[in-house]
Amino acid sequence: MTLLIVTILILGYILIATENVTSVNKAAVAIFVAAVGWVLYICYGADFVAGRYSEAYNEFYSKVSGTPLNENGMAPLVSSIVKQFVAQNVFIPWVGKAAEVVLFLLATMTIVEILSNNGCFDFIAQLLRTRNRNRMLWTLSVVTFVFSANLDNLTTTVMMLIIMHRIIPNRRQRMIYGSAILLAANCGGALTVIGNPEGLVLWNMGAVTATNFSMSLLVPCLLAWLFPTWLLGRMLPERIDTEWITMPYRGDNTRLNVWQRLLMLFVGIGGLWFIPTFHNITKLSPFLGALCVLAVLWVVNEIFNRKLINSDEMIYRRAPRLLQYGSIQMMLFVMGMMLALGVVKETGAIDRLAVWIDSECHNVWVLGVIAGLISTVLDNFATAMSMFSLHTLNEPVLHDVLNGYSEHFVLNGAYWKVIAYCVMAGGNVLTVGSMGGLALMKMERMHVGWYFRNVGWKALVGGLLGLLILWLSNAGFQVLGSGQAIAS
Repeated sequence: MTLLIVTILILGYILIATENVTSVNKAAVAIFVAAVGWVLYICYGADFVAGRYSEAYNEFYSKVSGTPLNENGMAPLVSSIVKQFVAQNVFIPWVGKAAEVVLFLLATMTIVEILSNNGCFDFIAQLLRTRNRNRMLWTLSVVTFVFSANLDNLTTTVMMLIIMHRIIPNRRQRMIYGSAILLAANCGGALTVIGNPEGLVLWNMGAVTATNFSMSLLVPCLLAWLFPTWLLGRMLPERIDTEWITMPYRGDNTRLNVWQRLLMLFVGIGGLWFIPTFHNITKLSPFLGALCVLAVLWVVNEIFNRKLINSDEMIYRRAPRLLQYGSIQMMLFVMGMMLALGVVKETGAIDRLAVWIDSECHNVWVLGVIAGLISTVLDNFATAMSMFSLHTLNEPVLHDVLNGYSEHFVLNGAYWKVIAYCVMAGGNVLTVGSMGGLALMKMERMHVGWYFRNVGWKALVGGLLGLLILWLSNAGFQVLGSGQAIAS
């Protein structure tokens, strides 16, 4: 049964990696793999429970049935009680882990929708009133990088692509600028723990702290973003074609003046900056802080738009349009992948694979390169979660005998940062490696071959430069730590 569940996951990975060929939605694949995997697991739950949760099941059996254990101190494996135990004690914890990420994404995407409905991002279009290629390129890139570090990178990518699409009529130029937006969004999202789901998972599991994670990846992410973006600028003509746009008329859904829009932007984006502090003070899950920011922003929105809400010209979008296709797809994909990997983890297959990897390849940098190669064709979140699930925080498996290998799996250890960076860099090489890349392909009808010839190899070089800096910085910290230990 373990072999069957693992096989279904591998087939799911193949379908996810070939979504642009098969046109089978990766979110549907992830949800299907998760559902089938858990159904198979619970149908044969007696074997798994007996092997992994015997003591916990004994306590659960005594509590539920009120029957004492047999003379050997073991509870009988009653099918109905086993299924109840799996549902409550094995399945629900994985749902909670996935829900933490999904609820955070739901909150941030709703915040973006409220801000967008009230014209808080209109200033971006005004900044792009230029025909100079470099000013256009770097304005788009810098704004995208900053926003994606605070919002999820898919939402930022789609928002910036829509703005860019309205301004630049030339398709080839849109493809180049769209690629620059994709690189900025992915690199900016990897810089913070709230910028993409991978960093958020690491933060939720306690593997990294927000400040240390960002400071460690700052220079590598900047290199992975700036170098290929500079090369992309050389592909553009000195003067580009643009279509001047005016501030959109919003009489049907908002009448906010400039200071009101700026205040809402400050509440929304500034509130997200406060989430790490909220988490450090309360130790509660970050999604609760995001929901608090959403609640405050929503109240401000209702106050500012109260006259329009109460007038006969009832706005069409009083509530934000949070149920958008792209957002729902991303949240379902994240939920599906975490539950699918959860069931494989519960079979013990991932633990056995981790032991084999530790014995054969105890080098986190090699593992990072492998993860980066896989993420070029497989979605970067799926790749990252697969690598993260191999290890848990402070686990003792083989690390004590592998020359300091265990130091990479502690709080703020190198393993978590290397994997997070490498899957981002790998996802930039081909558009199929990230959901933002797939959005770019669909919006601009871009082919994978064109992207790699014109953008992918540049992103690969930038990613390798960033990885080199990350390796040098980590080596420097190790030397500094060794010197301090000798001195003490």
